[in-house]
Amino acid sequence: MAELYQQKQQGQPRSHQVVKAATAVTAGGSLLVLSGLTLAGTVIALALATPLLVIFSPVLVPASIAVCLLLTGFAASCGFGVAAVTVFSWMYRYLTGKQPPGSKQLDQARMKLGMKAREMKDKAEQQFGQQQTSSHSS
Repeated sequence: MAELYQQKQQGQPRSHQVVKAATAVTAGGSLLVLSGLTLAGTVIALALATPLLVIFSPVLVPASIAVCLLLTGFAASCGFGVAAVTVFSWMYRYLTGKQPPGSKQLDQARMKLGMKAREMKDKAEQQFGQQQTSSHSS
């Protein structure tokens, strides 16, 4: 891969390579200066805001906890609402016979449960019948 890149670069004129390098240095340098200015601004803002945060911390800490709890509750409420609408939509499609995803597995499970229930009923009747006959003969 590196050989292909070198072959491509060798095929280009020298001025084209210089323009590419100058563009890369300019873009990289400007981003580096911008990140430095952002860091300096952050440090200055933190130095100015620290006394205010210390003074108002008895109010800010409970307020931020309350806001976090409110946002969490709102997000949970929205999530439960979306889940409920999804479930009701699935149930409506299932009951109207539109075969939503997973309905075949549900039908198979219902059939298996019905078969097991019948087997257990027959087995219980059989055992109860044997107990009845054995208690009458004693």
